[in-house]
Amino acid sequence: MANNNSNKKLVPEAMAALDKFKYEVASEVGVNLKDGYNGDISARDAGRIGGNMVRKLIQQAENNMR
Repeated sequence: MANNNSNKKLVPEAMAALDKFKYEVASEVGVNLKDGYNGDISARDAGRIGGNMVRKLIQQAENNMR
């Protein structure tokens, strides 16, 4: 059976940019992230960071389509 792993990095260099973006969004929403492991933050805070990242990325894509 074929392995259809969709988690492959199409642009590996983008990981650094996304990581930087994550820290920027976290500071905007008031969540203090440490370098490295952040498994001790609450699910609510992690969701706020991820949700705001998605919202900003969608907003940026919509602005680029105009």
